Amino acid sequence: MPLTFNLRHLEKRSVHLEGELSASELELVGIDELVEVSGPVKYELEAERLRDSVLVQGRIQWALACRCARCLEPFTKEVGLDSWTCDLPLEGEERVPISNDCADLTPYVREDILLAFPQHPLCEPDCQGLLKRAWDPQKPASVDEQAPEVSSAWAELNKLKL
Repeated sequence: MPLTFNLRHLEKRSVHLEGELSASELELVGIDELVEVSGPVKYELEAERLRDSVLVQGRIQWALACRCARCLEPFTKEVGLDSWTCDLPLEGEERVPISNDCADLTPYVREDILLAFPQHPLCEPDCQGLLKRAWDPQKPASVDEQAPEVSSAWAELNKLKL
């Protein structure tokens, strides 16, 4: 169900909008491999009519299920836009589409949620990444583990007596 409001209700007073939207309603499923919206997107907004536009202000909150970009461990993160503002022009080229006297806020909310996604999610700011492997590259390998020596072009050049 999209986030819509009736413009006729704005003629006399502002309109209070409160509720929840699912990630599928906002088309936020499967967008990023490391970040997903977990649970509903909660909104509490106030819409008021201005001269040639509608001003919508309020707050939007949601939770993200993330995987750390360094260590790939899962973690959750609460995200919110506490002072979200959207100006919807009613005239001109960029006017908001109106259907049955209703304007749809869903694309604007979706866009700002996507912009708030972390581009490089980290479980902790000082995450060290994946744990070191069981083998240490500084430690010499045993006789059984040693690979046969492969001569490189540089080794061949070092053999030249110039």
